[in-house]
Formats: sequence, structure tokens, C-alpha cells
Amino acid sequence: MRSPSGPNRNRRVAENPWPISLKRAPSRDYALANMPAPPIALFKAVTRPIVVFFKLEAASAMLLLLAAVAALVWANSPSGEVYRELLAWQFTLGLNSHSSAFSLQLLVNDGLMAVFFFLVGMEIKRELVMGELRTFGRATLPAIAALGGMVVPAGIYFALNRGTAGAPGWGIPMATDIAFAIGVLTLLKGRIHHALIVFLTALAIFDDMGGILVIAIFYGHGLDTGWLFASAGLVGVLVACNRLYVRNGVVWALAGVALWYSLHSAGIHPTIAGVLLGLAIPARPKRDMREVLGELRDYAGQLAAKPHDEELESAEILHIEEQLEEMEAPLTRFVHVLHPYVAFGVMPVFALANSGVDLSGVRLEYLLHAVPLGAALGLFLGKQVGIFLFTYVAVKLGLAPIPGNAPKLQLYGVAVVGGIGFTVALFIASLAFPGQPDLLDEAKLGILLGSLASGVAGYLLLRATRRPSPALGVEGALQ
Repeated sequence: MRSPSGPNRNRRVAENPWPISLKRAPSRDYALANMPAPPIALFKAVTRPIVVFFKLEAASAMLLLLAAVAALVWANSPSGEVYRELLAWQFTLGLNSHSSAFSLQLLVNDGLMAVFFFLVGMEIKRELVMGELRTFGRATLPAIAALGGMVVPAGIYFALNRGTAGAPGWGIPMATDIAFAIGVLTLLKGRIHHALIVFLTALAIFDDMGGILVIAIFYGHGLDTGWLFASAGLVGVLVACNRLYVRNGVVWALAGVALWYSLHSAGIHPTIAGVLLGLAIPARPKRDMREVLGELRDYAGQLAAKPHDEELESAEILHIEEQLEEMEAPLTRFVHVLHPYVAFGVMPVFALANSGVDLSGVRLEYLLHAVPLGAALGLFLGKQVGIFLFTYVAVKLGLAPIPGNAPKLQLYGVAVVGGIGFTVALFIASLAFPGQPDLLDEAKLGILLGSLASGVAGYLLLRATRRPSPALGVEGALQ
């Protein structure tokens, strides 16, 4: 194209004597002025994958697996002795004669796991009050399935270990690890009925209840009557806090710590304090949600009609925030706050402290010992047989339909996944074999193998099944 010449050229030069476009310069300058600083952009680029990871539904299960693998590698590395010395590090809690000595591992198992069981207790209460377990009909099938998933594995383990030093570990294969199990099902999203995920979640809640009872009744030590009465009094305090609708988390935390120490001194495993505390937290809002929303609507209308006054507006906004807080039950708030810390902190730390099995002296024939064989078969064989058989019988008796009318093969696949027993299984093993490191390592080995076999077999089986019909979406699956 030829350059302009003559009068037109002179007019354009007069209007714009600079060799750049007046229209482009401001936009470029604006873009440069608003461009994020390189360090901020770099920070966002680095942290974005981490944020995305922690938003994944299966992220907690993946982190739990990584922690377990890290513990195994560390325990069998040249620095394995450092791992064991770190866990055995001793320190004292309390004052003078009222103090107790704990190892780091014991503090993790008795202290951090109380926080885990606090969250479990709140989840159980929420399901019983407002969730899938709030009616007898909805709770029947997963409760029956959970019973089968506890009785059959415990029976297999006990049959293999009866009359031996490993007999106290009969409770090891009873509980399903909900984080790992749901993590596996999340990897199969869209391939299985949503109702089966709900079913497995409810089942895990019920066998968590069973595991809690087993721990409380069979894995405590000699009872101290005085501390037992003190514990009963503190439970009464929790009931009073519930009746008074206490919302302050500090009050609940202090009561929970006092109950933990009291139960520990009474001879009952202190993690039960977490469950009792969770069950005491108010689960419903203090006021009806529609009532609060109606008041807020009228209040906002009055606020909009008032003249501008910054101080008055700040006070009004504070009042609105207080009204909104009344719509959220303390249980909902505590679960929302604690869940990330438990899922991405407590459980991985527990796995790191309890999955380090020393494999240096393990031979293939050790897998045939009664303890690892009982734990592995109890989880892999006992869980799938118990869950599926009890569920199938209940369906045949007309007590409840198969969740979402899913194919029997998918139901069986979910029963196989239910054999992943990790967190609670390791926890019960540590209670069953105190001061017996050889038996404890054997139990851990069986738990790891049984859980791995259940997870892989369940995933492959469900992966091979056909996808659910679009007609049976979430709505149909929840029927």
C-alpha cells in the first residue's frame, strides 16, 4: 500500500505527529500498569496446582497413601532407626504427680486421633439428625451391611488366631476406611450409581460406630472408679452445653480436653472423648432459617431507606452478620473448619507414624503367619462376603431395595472396596498388641496387603461394569 501524500498526509501528521497510534498507546500503557508483579504471578503459578489438588474429592486419600508409602520407605531406609527413635521420643504432660508420660507415637494415636474421632462423631450425628440415616428405612440396609462387614471379618481373623498370642487382634479387620474407599469410588465417577456411594458412606459410618464400641469395651485397661465418675460428670457438662446451645468453640475444646484426660485416667481409651464431644455438638440451627431470612429481608429494606451514615451502616452490617450466624448450627461450622485439618493433617500424620513396617527380616512364609493372614483375609475376603451377603439377604427379605436399583455386580464391587481398612484398623492393631512390636508389624503387614488387594480388585471390578443409565441419575439413585 502506498503511503499518503499531499494534503491528506499533512492533515494526518498534524493530527498525530507521533509515530504511534493514539488509540493503542493508552491500552498498552493500561495493560502494563495493571500487569501483576512477576513474583506474584510466579507464586500463583506455583500454588495453583496445589490449590486444585486440595479441592479434589480424592485428594485426602491420595495424601494418606503417600504418607503410608513414605513411612514404609523411611522405615526400611538407612535412616530407619531415626524413624523409630523419633516415634519413641518421650515427653511428659501434666504437673507433678498428676502427669503422664507419652511417646510421640502414643500422642499421635491417643491425641490427634481424638480429633479425628471428634469429626467422626459429628459426622455420625449429622447423618442421624439430618442425613441419610435420619429415618429407620434409610438406615436399615447400610446398618445390616455394616454388621456383616464386621462379624464375618472378625470371625475369619479369630478362627485363624484362636488360642494364640494374636487372638486380641480380632477387631482389626472390622472397620472400612472411608477416606480410601470414597477415594477409589471417586476415581470411578460416572461409572457407578451415586446411591452406592451414599450406601458405602453410611455403611462406613455404622462400622465406625461398631469400631468405637469395640475400642471402648475391649481395648481399655483397668478402670479407675474415681476418674470414671469424673468422666460421667464431664459428659453431663457436655449435655448442659448442648441444652444451652453453646456456640463458642473454646468452651467445647476445654470440655473435650478435660474429658480426654479424665477418660485416659479412668482406663477407657481417650479417643472416645472425641466421639462423645462430637455427639454433643448442636446439629440444628437455633432459629428457623425462613424466619431469619424474613427478618433480614425487612431489615435490609429499612436499611436501604435510611440516609447514608457510615458508622450506622457498620453497626447494621454487624447485626446482619450475627443474624446470619444464627442460621448455621455449631456442628456445621466445626465440621467445615476441622475437616481440612483432619483430612490433610491428622490422618496423614497418623499414617506416617503407624505404617512404617520394618520389612528387612520379613520372608514370604511370614505372610502365612496367623496374624497377617487373619488381617489380610479378614479385610479382603471377610469384608466383601459379609457386606454383600448380608445386603443380598436383606434385599431378598424385602427389608430394602438395592440402592438405586444398581446391578448386583456393582453392589459386589462396592463390597470389595469396603475391604479397605486402614486408619481404624492400624489404630486397633496398636491397641491390641501394646509392647509386642513383632505382632504389631505382622498385623500392619496384613492390613496393608488386605487393603491394597481390596482397593485394586474393587476398582478393576467396578471399572469393568457398565455405566448407569441416564434415567437413573442422582435423583433415581437416591430413591
